[in-house]
Amino acid sequence: MTEQTGGATADTTEAIELRAERTLPATPEEVFDAYTDAEQQKIWFSILDEEPGVVEIEVDLRVGGRQVAVWGPDRDTLFREEQVFLEIDRPRRLVTESTGSDPSGQTMTTRIVVTFEPVDGGTLMSVVQSGFPTPEIRDFFASQAWVGAFDRIEAYLARR
Repeated sequence: MTEQTGGATADTTEAIELRAERTLPATPEEVFDAYTDAEQQKIWFSILDEEPGVVEIEVDLRVGGRQVAVWGPDRDTLFREEQVFLEIDRPRRLVTESTGSDPSGQTMTTRIVVTFEPVDGGTLMSVVQSGFPTPEIRDFFASQAWVGAFDRIEAYLARR
């Protein structure tokens, strides 16, 4: 497993971005599908949770289509993310505009570019997410959100 996270701070929201990557144990097609298929996402979103929570996902995988994901430990503590697919080049690249909200109702919109590159040992999944309102939120996503997503996708792919 290879993992890198980091980002660059700048004065404008568009320039506050993170870069993260991990080598995952599957082909680019398998990783792309695990990342974009609603039924597979429903499994990996909660694969590492000790207690089952709420995971609801709908995907319309086409340019202009949307993915809506709602998840959390219970109905009173839900996160929501709606992504609009801007570019789909299966299994190489995916570009979305993502609007997410946390249980307090705070929202944020970012742009996410994900690439899937074949490498020895599997697929290098790389993420560039930009448009963070602050470096602190970017750093949380770099150190927690994407690391958690990679951990879950990797666990899912390893158990198939």
